[in-house]
Amino acid sequence: MSESSLAGKPQQRIEVGLGKSMPVRLFNGNLHLPAVVLALSEIAIAISAVYLAVWVRFAGFSDTFAAFHTTVGSIWPRALVFAGVLLLSLASLGLYQLRQRARFTGILVRLLIAVLLAQAMIALVFYLAPSLFVGRGVIGLAGIFAFLELALARFVFLHVADEDMFKRRVLVLGSGARAATITNRLRRRADQRGFKIVGYVRAPGDAANVASHHIVQSDDGLLQVAMRHKVEEIVVAPDDRRGGLPVNELLECRIRGVEVCDILEFFERESGRVEVELMQPSWLIFSKGFRSDLVRLVSKRLFDLLVGAGVLVIGLPIALLTSIAIFLEDRGPILYRQTRVGRNGRPFPMLKFRSMSVNAEPNGEAVWAVQNDPRVTRVGALIRKLRIDELPQVLNVLVGQMSFVGPRPERPEFVKELAQTIPYYPERHSVKPGITGWAQVRYRYGSSEQDAQDKLEYDLYYVKHHSLAFDLMVLLQTVEVVLFRIGSR
Repeated sequence: MSESSLAGKPQQRIEVGLGKSMPVRLFNGNLHLPAVVLALSEIAIAISAVYLAVWVRFAGFSDTFAAFHTTVGSIWPRALVFAGVLLLSLASLGLYQLRQRARFTGILVRLLIAVLLAQAMIALVFYLAPSLFVGRGVIGLAGIFAFLELALARFVFLHVADEDMFKRRVLVLGSGARAATITNRLRRRADQRGFKIVGYVRAPGDAANVASHHIVQSDDGLLQVAMRHKVEEIVVAPDDRRGGLPVNELLECRIRGVEVCDILEFFERESGRVEVELMQPSWLIFSKGFRSDLVRLVSKRLFDLLVGAGVLVIGLPIALLTSIAIFLEDRGPILYRQTRVGRNGRPFPMLKFRSMSVNAEPNGEAVWAVQNDPRVTRVGALIRKLRIDELPQVLNVLVGQMSFVGPRPERPEFVKELAQTIPYYPERHSVKPGITGWAQVRYRYGSSEQDAQDKLEYDLYYVKHHSLAFDLMVLLQTVEVVLFRIGSR
């Protein structure tokens, strides 16, 4: 559209709002504004809990804060430390995921565990930095006050976050199979916490795969539709762009302040996964991300060595007890070596504590694990639920065959089979496999070809966005997976 053609049209202003739920780009990932606001609010809650605890603890003094300053020191540095530790604890329990599907009672349990975990970490901080010590009474009271305030804040958030006034208003250009994927894959209320679909506009050549009452007439143009429905974003999702994409109308909307994005970008942002069935090779070629520069490789390796050394020291007593239990049960080998596919398709021997009977695969053929697998021993069932069977893989990390965070390595037999049936499956091997990963914290245990495809979508998202901060976030959320035994078999 030329400048003169725009000049000939009446200049109408579109009220596009304030981008209420537009994602905030942070750490090469996507954080929605409600989650950021919630985190900031809970930092304020944690700080206020410390101040309230000091006031209650020293209520018998005529000047509470003066007394505290005299006996301990300034309050605000200690309050900031408490808030930072509590924030990490809340994040590790998955409490900043907008797609949180747990009921309020489940959230309360997570909040309680998060506060107790924060108390334990605070004790470690005080041991390492005694100058920050504020007293057991103050920290105990601060934990109680923080839990009560957080519970109230979460109750309000769960009711407010689902109100339409806080959601981004989205119009979908398309009504065919691609457009219908949005309602099919993001159908739960928790999936739509950041946006509201105001309607679908039929694109040339599109079938009617969307319910007729969701179709919006656009005879007067996309701009007028956007104005009428106060649209903040248009998702481009026609089945065939060669049928005639209204480029001029989309350009006009974009110039007037309406965001325009492709359906793949929309899915990636809202679900934390890449929709394999909607992908084209050009998307992989032209999209940003997929870092493999020297800085990233060195930082990831240093991160693996540092975390690996820490886990090895902390986990050594658990490893010794596990080894004794495995040996005493059936006098079989303690460790199990299994060939897995690593970075760039290279095989390597992955170590695990043996959790199955000695002859679990008598014919040497790879078999998918199933629910209540009869091959699993009694000790094996326990260490699988607690994820202790993965502990020896720290050695794989230290020698450089694996990373702490990355796609889970599969057996060569499965990789060969899946690469023939699932598009873009080999691309997950462009980074080192991991002990934990984005797919592991976002998806249940995979035991079928369909599960492998669903997990691939999370793996490709990780491959595209992986960073040091993303790895740390995945490690924190792994705590929730272990504590609540999500996906364990």
